[in-house]
Amino acid sequence: MKERAKILLIEDETISRDSLTRLLKMSGYAVKGVASGKSGLSFLDHEPFDIIITDLLLPDINGIEILKQAKDVCPSTEVILITGHASAETAVRAMKEGAFDYITKPLNFDELSILIVNALQKRQLLSENVYLKQQLHNKYDFANIIGSSPPMQQLFARMKKIAGTDSTVLVLGESGTGKELVARAIHFNSHRKDKPFIPVNCAAIPESLLEGELFGHMKGSFTGAIRDKIGKFEAANGGTIFLDEIGTMPMHLQTKLLRVLQEQEIERIGSTRTVKLDVRVISATNLNLEAEVRKNSFREDLYYRLNVIPVVLPPLRERKEDILPLIRHFLEKNCTEMKRPRMTISNEALHMLESYSWPGNVRELENMVERIVALSEDDRIMLEDIPSSICDKVLTTVTEQGVDLVKTVNEIERKMICDALSLTKGVKAKAAAMLGLNRTTLVEKMRRLGIDWQQ
Repeated sequence: MKERAKILLIEDETISRDSLTRLLKMSGYAVKGVASGKSGLSFLDHEPFDIIITDLLLPDINGIEILKQAKDVCPSTEVILITGHASAETAVRAMKEGAFDYITKPLNFDELSILIVNALQKRQLLSENVYLKQQLHNKYDFANIIGSSPPMQQLFARMKKIAGTDSTVLVLGESGTGKELVARAIHFNSHRKDKPFIPVNCAAIPESLLEGELFGHMKGSFTGAIRDKIGKFEAANGGTIFLDEIGTMPMHLQTKLLRVLQEQEIERIGSTRTVKLDVRVISATNLNLEAEVRKNSFREDLYYRLNVIPVVLPPLRERKEDILPLIRHFLEKNCTEMKRPRMTISNEALHMLESYSWPGNVRELENMVERIVALSEDDRIMLEDIPSSICDKVLTTVTEQGVDLVKTVNEIERKMICDALSLTKGVKAKAAAMLGLNRTTLVEKMRRLGIDWQQ
């Protein structure tokens, strides 16, 4: 059963207080009515109220003072003032002190009811906003980014230092390594965490629209500009703007971005007025910007302005010890979302995944786990569940560094045995016959290869 909203009514006129208390209770609210400001404040010290309705003129304490003290005790409590002496001065002062609104005598209960509903809606929205911000802070806490490998520990140490500054950051790494995740973590662990984080994928916005998206435009400044529009930089004021795929930005916009970084101000398209900003810029790319500078595809001065503090994300193939924790995380996430029992992974399946080069990095691993969870009918990932595109590359690839032939042969043997066991539903005698082996030989090979097949 939904808890009733709690209202504290402070009114010194007995008849008004009693009748208003009765009407509010009939409307479904839990109401406490008191005759003086001191009595009302004493209740505030012991229990919270969603709304306070108080007369402006009381024998002991006026309504403005009650408003101030109520906000000190519980800032989320909304206060509605009742006055018989309405004036613009009263309204302005009440609003400055944080009142939700005021209503004049004689009271119109329908009007008061509307104010109460609106005040409760505002309180709920503020509460949800605080909760969502806390969830975001928790989600992007450094401790929640998965990785215990030495490269990731070095990355975390660097991120913690960066978070305490306002320096411009350039995040470098291959596609799928989690560059936006790092940018968000830096923002939500900085003093700007309660201000906006605005991501912009420069490669996803047509070149003809990118300038307006970033810097805004004025009505009539070009065909289709039917109203004024603020850009992403203005929207991020006080917070952080994340410019992903910065290497794809056209040269004429690079020039304008350089000026924004130097002057900390923007000018909307079609306007002659500059807007001062306080925005932290974090950009990211999977391109080699130094090479782009040499090819005259990227401004050298902009590169140095963006690359104040570089952060390099290691590819997944260079932190193999993080693969198992990542798999467990994605399994838990997808099993929860798909309302499935928790899944585990067999040793041979894990070994195959740890041997893969992961050109798509963490994003590729996440997508693969989601696909397996969606399609598998078992609660354990086996070797045969791993996509053949991964297995084939692991088993056939010879790199410049050479190949471990014994290991590769073992992987092929392991996959064939698992396939046979799967086809025979774990009956070892049938699987051995299918492979041209006797049962004893098959059992020995399973033991040697660490195949923990579960029938």
